[in-house]
This record gives sequence, C-alpha cells and structure tokens, in this order.
Amino acid sequence: MNSSIKATLVMAAALSLPAMAEHSGVSFDHKDWEVVCDNTLTCRAAGYSAEEEASGSVLITRKAGPDTPVTVDVVLAEMETDDATQQAKLTLWIDGKSQGDVAAEDSDTWRLSDEQASSMIAAVKGSSKVEFKGGAKPFVLSGEGASAVLLKFDDVQGRVGTPGALSKKGDKAENSVAAPVAAPVIQAVAVDDGEDRTLNEAEVKALKPRLLATLSGDNGCDRLSSPQEATVEGDNDITLTPLDSQHALISTLCWRAAYNEGYGYWVIDKALKGNPQLITNSASDYADGAISLGQRGRGIGDCWASAEWVWDGATFRKSGESTTGMCRYVRAGGTWDLPEFVAEVKEANPAK
Repeated sequence: MNSSIKATLVMAAALSLPAMAEHSGVSFDHKDWEVVCDNTLTCRAAGYSAEEEASGSVLITRKAGPDTPVTVDVVLAEMETDDATQQAKLTLWIDGKSQGDVAAEDSDTWRLSDEQASSMIAAVKGSSKVEFKGGAKPFVLSGEGASAVLLKFDDVQGRVGTPGALSKKGDKAENSVAAPVAAPVIQAVAVDDGEDRTLNEAEVKALKPRLLATLSGDNGCDRLSSPQEATVEGDNDITLTPLDSQHALISTLCWRAAYNEGYGYWVIDKALKGNPQLITNSASDYADGAISLGQRGRGIGDCWASAEWVWDGATFRKSGESTTGMCRYVRAGGTWDLPEFVAEVKEANPAK
C-alpha cells in the first residue's frame, strides 16, 4: 500500500480520545498482502493481484480458538468491467492444473471449498502460480508478502507451531491456541429530539479555549485554532446539539482536504460550564445518538476507513472501527470489510 494512503487510513481510523479508547486489534501489511485482527481475535487476511494488474482479491477469515475453520472468499475487480462478468463461472488453477470450479457465494463473491482453500494457502506461501479463471480476465493472486502476513495471522491467534497453523505447522497442542475475546457490550441510550443551535459570539469566546485544550498532535483542529475564510456557509460555526437534560454535543469543522473533511465532536454539560470531552476530530456525521466517520484513502474511493461511536448516557463509546483494505482499484467503495474493533450494541429504548 502506498505509504501516504496507508497513513490517511490509519489517521482516520484511530481518533478516539486516549482516555476513552477501547483496545483495538492488530494490523500488518507486506507487499501484496495484509492482515487485520479485531479485538475478539478474529483475523482476516487479504491478498491481491500485483498492484499494476488489479484483477481481484481473496480474503482468508478465521475466528480465534482451537480447531476453528478457515474460509476463503474471492472477488474479481469490477472498476473497469461490465457487472455481467461477475456472474462468470470461476475456476481455481494452481501451477496450470485445475482445482475445480469455485462455488458462488452471492452475485459477486465466490467461496473456496476446504480442499481448495488448503491448496491455495499452501501454494501462495511458495513459488506456485495461483490463478482464478472465468472473469473478464484471469485473476493471478500474488504471493508477495503472503508468508509474512500468514505468520502474523497465526501469531496473533497463538497458532504458530500447531497442526492448524496457516504458516508454520507443528505438533504443539491445539488447545494452546488463544481463546476468542468477548466483544464489549454497549447499551445505547436514546437522545432527546431537541433542535441544534449555533453558539453565539460570547459562548464561543468562553468555550473555545477549553475546546482547544483537549487537542494535541494528530487530534488537532486547524479550523478551530486558526479560522479560515469559509468556503461553505457555516464552516466556522460551533454547533450545540442536545443529548439529554444534562448533556450536549458540541461540533465544528476541524479540517478539510482534497476529498475528505473532518468534524470535531465534544461532550459537555448543557450549561457549557464544565470541561469538554473530545470524542474525535475527524467525524463525518452525527445522527440519532451515533457519531460516524467515513474517510476515503484516495479520490477514486476504492479504499475507505470507517468508525462509529454511540451514546451510552454518559459519553460516546467506540462501537466499530474498520478499513476496506488496500487501495488496489478492485471495488468502488472498497474491497473488503476488515474490522479492527467490534462491539455488541444493545438498541436504545425510545426517549420518553
């Protein structure tokens, strides 16, 4: 992945206030492969065609725990192809020998059988040629980086040296594998239906220093610290949104780039007397008790970072964080969903 693009995605996906941060997962990439393991220790490794070819991608998924199954899904590049080609019958070939047709999972995704998955993983770690035929053009899966990524996959799940390892198998007991970690549970709380309002000049003057005091390093807010000429009406406004009888949400535009923009969100008491609590400086929207983030890794939108925070009655807790994988011109909107953080959100009861 281009380092500047990767930096954009990492910056967009790691934006919680440190004091409120939930433990996230692990991500690692090398050449044409990457792995992302979420906070439950479910891991997903994505491999791609060589960057200049952009013909497809595979996704290896495995939950934590002994003897858990491995699934391998396949998609073909669609950025420059007719959608009809996605209905093609797909066949797996290794070193010029057919390994049989791949079963269609849905209209544009295929899933390998257990035997095909095992053969593909073994082949991609070595010098064998792995190819999927049947689309508009053959999808040749790159093996560059596969060994390092699959080793990291096993390492996170504690599988190195076990019979079920993807990379380095051994005779270490399977019951030594790390157990899955339970996802945190968040009880969402309904918010009031009060109207937003723009803070007046006196309120801004009193509150702004306290907002700025919450910012440092990557959690900056340039447009708050150094207001610029507004290109859109309201760019420099600071808005208050009621949450309940005691709490309010403060928001303002923090930064704008070529194809992304980020809003800062803070929780504060309704009277604006206390110290604001920063939630993020790069959100995209707020609605019905949820702050959401969606930032593209580059202009064509083939890779994205996303995150969400939900109101629990006291603060906004991170409920999800993910990227769509490398920027490889495979799918508009991104190739896969690769969560680094997941949570179980219990639906809020309607506000009274």
